[in-house]
Formats: sequence, structure tokens, C-alpha cells
Amino acid sequence: MKQKKILVINPNSNESVTGGLRESLRGFSNQAEIDCCTIAEGPFGIESDDDIASVIPLVARRISESPQYDAYVIACYSDPGLKECREMFSKPVFGMQQSAIETAISLGGKFGVVALSDESIRRHLAYIRTLGHEVHLAGEVPLNITVDEAANDVATLDKVIAGGYRLVDEYGASSIILGCAGMSSIKTGAETKLPVPVIEPAQAAVSLAIKAG
Repeated sequence: MKQKKILVINPNSNESVTGGLRESLRGFSNQAEIDCCTIAEGPFGIESDDDIASVIPLVARRISESPQYDAYVIACYSDPGLKECREMFSKPVFGMQQSAIETAISLGGKFGVVALSDESIRRHLAYIRTLGHEVHLAGEVPLNITVDEAANDVATLDKVIAGGYRLVDEYGASSIILGCAGMSSIKTGAETKLPVPVIEPAQAAVSLAIKAG
């Protein structure tokens, strides 16, 4: 059976984020052909409503220019352009946040999210309500870092672990979602320290893309 071809799109212009995604998704190489790309015209980090709005047409254009793929993953936790691209294209398009939440729900219990900032949490909560999944949310905690720090600062792992323990101990989370594509490379490190499953959203999205009909 021919392997699916999946394009994972990093909407920001930070190549180190894309490199982390490639490393995180390496384990799927025997299940699908996965390519990760960076949108050079995007902001260095997607951290505001304006950033999100600016990349929606860029994501749609990249998908339209890449018809050879069987499915697409938008590798930004805000899922920019997911709704629009699903309306525009007949092939499956997956968003990181929605995929991670659905994966967490399938594990049972309530999920927690380690987020970049309070501003990120505001957007996440609004989106979770739109999806109708707020009943499954234990809580979110901010790490007060940027996308670039998430990908490149060695202190991020310790912050994620501390935030994860807070979500488990104070909020009762049964699983932890890494709330930024920049955190993709630290899943293994976090999972070895935290007492609950750690969900890396790009992995969750690619897994769903592989299973999609």
C-alpha cells in the first residue's frame, strides 16, 4: 500500500521551529512520507491576533501550491486558517490544537495546556469553547515565553515540567498538551519527568492525518 504524503506547514518564519517539528515527527517515517516546510513570509513567531490573521492567506496559498500531498497539517497551536482551508480544499487539513485536544479527550480525564502567555490562553479558551470541549479542560498555565524561546531556550524544558506539575497537582489534569509548535522537540524530556501523558500537537495531527480516509 502506498504511503500517504503529508505536508506539515509551519506558518512562522522561524526555521528552528520547523527543525523541531521534523525531529518530533521522525518516528512516523515508516507510516507516511512527511515533509515539513516554513513560510518565509510569515512572522518570526505567531503571538497575536494580527499574526494569526496575517498567515491565513499564506497557509492557504502554500496548500494550493502543493497539490501532490494527500493531507496537510497547520503546525501552529492557534490553528490559523484551518476553517478557511477546510472550506477551500477537498483534501484533509488538520490543525494542531484541535488534533491535540481530540487526542487528549480520547485518553480520558481532563487535559491541561502549557501555553506561551496569558494572551495565548485567552485565544485558546475562546477556541476551545467554539469546539465545544471546555468541559474537558482542566486548565492552562502561562510560561511567559516567546515562540523562539520555546524552540531554543534550554530553560523551556524546566518551565514546561514545572507548569505540567502545576496542572496535575492544582488543576487535576490527566494529560498535558504542549501549547506551541516551538515546544515540539522537548516532548520526550517532559514526558520522562511528568506523571501523565504529554501530547505534542503536531504528532497528534499527523497521527489523525494518517488515519484519515
